[in-house]
Amino acid sequence: MSGETKIVTLQDNYHVWTRREGEGPIKILLLHGGPGMTHEYLEPFSDYIKNHPEIEIIYYDQLGSYFSDQPNDPTLWNIPRFIDEIEEVRKAWHLEQFYLYGQSFGGLFALEYAASQYGKHAKAVIDSNMVDSYQDYAKYINKYRETMDSDDVAYMKKIEATGDYEDSHYNELLQKLYNRCICRIHPWPDAVQRTFDHLNEQVYVTLQGPTEFNITGLCRNWTIRDRLKKITVPTLVLGAKYDSMNPEEIKAVAKRLPNGESHICPNGSHFSIFDDQKDYFNAITKFIEKVEDRELD
Repeated sequence: MSGETKIVTLQDNYHVWTRREGEGPIKILLLHGGPGMTHEYLEPFSDYIKNHPEIEIIYYDQLGSYFSDQPNDPTLWNIPRFIDEIEEVRKAWHLEQFYLYGQSFGGLFALEYAASQYGKHAKAVIDSNMVDSYQDYAKYINKYRETMDSDDVAYMKKIEATGDYEDSHYNELLQKLYNRCICRIHPWPDAVQRTFDHLNEQVYVTLQGPTEFNITGLCRNWTIRDRLKKITVPTLVLGAKYDSMNPEEIKAVAKRLPNGESHICPNGSHFSIFDDQKDYFNAITKFIEKVEDRELD
């Protein structure tokens, strides 16, 4: 498969890593989550496009992520700057009327980009495993945790109250929960483990905070619900039965969008790109086919 790696120099002279794979006329720019993770867990797209030669994908590690520059400057980690950065990457690859895919926190970026002044460049949006309100997410992940053993939940809350997030038993319990709602393949696939190993803690903590159960970062009050009406392009909102994001809220987000639709992977979790892969990519294929057919009408 043809490919090209390009280091994009941003206006502030930082550099971000990008890579194109495929040569098809349908272009998809991939936004990873985290915040502060990497493109690595999105690698199943490389296999996906082998059977879809009409599709070209562009991987991209956001500033602060492992393959890009990692400046020690928390003031850089804010949503408006990241949206401007996505636009710079778009220009570097000369993308027009492209598909913008974002998974988890990348879904937040995809929605924000599509609702911004730059949204005119997007043909369609795929918001994977992300709702439209951070408080809704925090509420649901806490509810999800309450299904664990009550003693385990009590221990986790005690650690969170002290801020001792390096506690080994706390992290064992966190992994136990993640094995249910983040990725249900055990042990985790290599690409998933790599992306967690390469997480930039500064980016993550600045935007989200040290824990997902009490959001204290800059995004604690984030919502785009009142601006979804600005996103008029076709938008697929993907979720999963066992996701850390509420699947009912995923459906609700799609209904709030002017041109939205949802799909819930029946056997997947937050990384249904791995643990319900066939259904996940089938949903993406059907969505793209629908958008392309609509354009021909």
